[in-house]
Amino acid sequence: MPGAVALVGAGEFLPRMADVDRRLLEATGARRPRVAILPTASYPDGALVFRRWAEAGVAHFRALGAEVEAVLVRDAVDADDPAYAQAVGEADLVYLSGGKPTYLLRTLAGSAVWRAALAAYARGAVLAGCSAGAMVLAARQPRFRRRLLFPLAWDRGLGLVPGIAVLPHYDRLPEPIAALVALQAPRGCLVVGLDEDTAIVGRNGAWQVAGQARVTIWSGRHRTRYRTGDVFRFDEGGPGAR
Repeated sequence: MPGAVALVGAGEFLPRMADVDRRLLEATGARRPRVAILPTASYPDGALVFRRWAEAGVAHFRALGAEVEAVLVRDAVDADDPAYAQAVGEADLVYLSGGKPTYLLRTLAGSAVWRAALAAYARGAVLAGCSAGAMVLAARQPRFRRRLLFPLAWDRGLGLVPGIAVLPHYDRLPEPIAALVALQAPRGCLVVGLDEDTAIVGRNGAWQVAGQARVTIWSGRHRTRYRTGDVFRFDEGGPGAR
């Protein structure tokens, strides 16, 4: 049976997300879960930033009792490296941290590492993405230009979660702007706004909100809110507000 998927708005590897991450480790069903940290999205920000995210992920999950490895995929060449693919394929939890979503998507799409992640997921591993990592796991990914608030394009994401696009750091985005972005989404695509320090965890089509804030789902001009502990399905549809 496929594993769980976690989409996180922001806050990876911080103490305030420890309870959420313990839940992800428990969802693997492994006695001592193996965690693979992929800090790939941060590589455009420089080697020091890349290493810092890798080390933060290792320290965080090790403190939670997991066996952790940073898989240092920097570019598309690394993403086809058999050793990196093996490390990801053997993991019980694969975690994509934040950074540049377009770079992450182009690096992983069609790669050996992504195929290994899908194989791990198919056998029950948890796949988690935070910020940029959450964006690429969705069906569509808005591509923004710096200082421009509206997407220039809606790229096809890795498609692990069909029918949605993700807006992380949602509580930092003025909601009228979010509404305009949602109206530009491709037909049939829900726009999921994830507040910082907040996640949705899904399995078999059912999703539950975890963390400290809320989730906002836009279907065209219709907005629905969910808070910690709420359970929902993306295919329920229908307008409404909470």
